[in-house]
Amino acid sequence: MNKKSMNVVIVSGLSGSGKTMALNTLEDQEFYCIDNLPLELLSSLFLSPSIKQRENIAIGIDVRSSGTGLKNLPADLENIRNDGHNVTLIYLHAQENIVLKRYNETRRKHPLTTSKIGLGEALAIEQELMADIRSAADLEVDTTFTNIYQLASLLRSRVCNTDHQSLSILFQSFGFKHGIPASTDFIFDVRCLPNPYWISEIRMFSGEEKPVIDWLENHDKVHEMRNQLITFFETWIPEFLENQRAYLTISIGCTGGRHRSVYMANALAKHFEEHFSNDVTVFHREQKN
Repeated sequence: MNKKSMNVVIVSGLSGSGKTMALNTLEDQEFYCIDNLPLELLSSLFLSPSIKQRENIAIGIDVRSSGTGLKNLPADLENIRNDGHNVTLIYLHAQENIVLKRYNETRRKHPLTTSKIGLGEALAIEQELMADIRSAADLEVDTTFTNIYQLASLLRSRVCNTDHQSLSILFQSFGFKHGIPASTDFIFDVRCLPNPYWISEIRMFSGEEKPVIDWLENHDKVHEMRNQLITFFETWIPEFLENQRAYLTISIGCTGGRHRSVYMANALAKHFEEHFSNDVTVFHREQKN
């Protein structure tokens, strides 16, 4: 009798980066969720009759699970894959100043803090302990600039709706003045294109709105860059698929992240939604919900 294959999502990452929110989102999408699973129980978990009946399972693993045994997690996950299950390892992280701010606001205790180890030192220790897991992650998510609604939307579109035989592509717009995305495969700078910001009549509109779209599409350089980016990814996306890559993040940046980058991210996403059978998501980092 063939073993039943499960979709297994491992949610890991730094404390304060949004792992609880991620698990809550997956639970809402009918994943059976287990948080803070001791690592020594991971392999035996899939022998449980009740677990074998599940189609989708999400497991939260972090420094609370077993700090010293975290280095073995990538090998454990490979064994689970070899048993025929679809495994996705998600790693969440955020800039240190943002994590410190979140802890100060919630007044929660970091799992590694003690009477001798302060929060800053605990974060540094945690990053070192989690380094191997981050390196093995199928998908990294930087939650520095995302609120809980944006994080939930990203996970629903990239993880819950993904065919495990396809490539999930995220086109992400951002503003360089707000910082470069930490979790991305490609970064393209469109600040060389004509800037709608300097046209007072359309400055208040975003790159998703018709006045800005029409203005940008009236410039040959915009079409030239868009077409060259399309050609680049039409050439290389099949290679990522050939190498069984599950996730690809493409970041498009302009100065403020409101006009040119938003337009270009949408234009690229529209093309690949129409011409490729992949899961395509768009995220505009600087446009807050």
